[in-house]
Amino acid sequence: MRKVSLVLFGAVFGASAAGMALQPRTFFGSVAEAAGAADTYRQLNLFGDVFERVRSDYVEKPDDGKLVENAINGMLSSLDPHSSYMDAKAFKEMRTNTDGEFGGLGIKVQMFENAIRVEGAIDDTPAARAGIMAKDVITALDGQPVEGLTLEQAVDKMRGPINTPITLTIKREGQDKPLEVKLVRDKIKLDSVKWEVASDDIGYIRVSQFNATTFEGLSKGIDAIEDKVPADKLKGFVIDLRNNPGGLLDQAIAVSDAFLERGEIVSTRGRNPDESQRFNARPGDLAKGKPVIVLTNGGSASASEIVAGALQDQKRATILGTRSFGKGSVQTIIPLGSNGAIRLTTARYYTPSGKSIQAKGIIPDIEVNEEIPADLKDKDFDTKGEAGLKGHLKNGDEEQGGSSAYIPPDRKDDKQLNYAFDLMHGIQSNANFPPQGKTSAN
Repeated sequence: MRKVSLVLFGAVFGASAAGMALQPRTFFGSVAEAAGAADTYRQLNLFGDVFERVRSDYVEKPDDGKLVENAINGMLSSLDPHSSYMDAKAFKEMRTNTDGEFGGLGIKVQMFENAIRVEGAIDDTPAARAGIMAKDVITALDGQPVEGLTLEQAVDKMRGPINTPITLTIKREGQDKPLEVKLVRDKIKLDSVKWEVASDDIGYIRVSQFNATTFEGLSKGIDAIEDKVPADKLKGFVIDLRNNPGGLLDQAIAVSDAFLERGEIVSTRGRNPDESQRFNARPGDLAKGKPVIVLTNGGSASASEIVAGALQDQKRATILGTRSFGKGSVQTIIPLGSNGAIRLTTARYYTPSGKSIQAKGIIPDIEVNEEIPADLKDKDFDTKGEAGLKGHLKNGDEEQGGSSAYIPPDRKDDKQLNYAFDLMHGIQSNANFPPQGKTSAN
């Protein structure tokens, strides 16, 4: 498998240290540039003046290091929702999320309007088993309010030694009173791929995130399915990317490449033309031409959208479900030695047809909405999408919100998944399956 720059797409899961450095300018090419530089130095002097005044006159002696870190974080967070500063501890934890395992709860969270909001629970973890839901707001940890904590501090408190308890206080839409949920920390293995043979003749592969082992897990899953089902009976593969928040770019490329023989997968374009990159598929379709259906919803973001966009544009798969989240930007992890790292938005990405899905999302070929049970009708399962995030990168007049992120807990009620199975079996028919220009291998 090819190696590419380690950049990340998800809002929660990070990348290993990226081999990228910023090259300082050593000369100014024009009077205008020199004037601009002089103005920048004046602004830096202003920062220094304010910093010294706070150090000398604030009512209590401040922590100099924290002052600088908060200033850096404020600068980065003002750019867009996905750029941020990580101290050394947070950087180490981010790498653990991508590469290893840890003691924790298995909750995906992000900061939203000064609150810690659940984005979802990793399959087969304490959080998933306890019924923690997307859009739950965590208000306290072991009785201690989370208000005022950073995202990293809250995550740090939720992690800990295996078999130790923690109680979460949760505010849930539709509930009048806060919920007290007691969980016991467990070993969280970041196995991002699960697979099974559905209906005796369909390969179902669930990808929950894109970490360092995702392509390996996908490859093993396809091999195992093909070992269990004879080629002449295997109807095809359903790849479930619903509520997948993203992850590593190289894994999104590799997963797309797994189903493609040729053609572009994705391109990235930075501020400067020479920073543009194109990634193309290599010969070899692991699915051997079998039909592929990709499931998406409002929680499918970033790297998930890379895969869905590539397979949709290349007419290799039918996208089924609802509109995806719409995160069309690339974050690069830039290590700062012992001082941690910064996560900086460095490019936008484009699908093979040249489309930017930023603040718009992937529109499914076949739209299928899940039915929300009567007892949950008062809850809002729609995501606002990238377009709903404050400070997001703009995309002209094409911006659109997200869609429902609800997935029924009982498979028999899962309209999207069952519709995909019915398409594979020929019970349902649709002009977009198989994609125009492709014929079934059966």
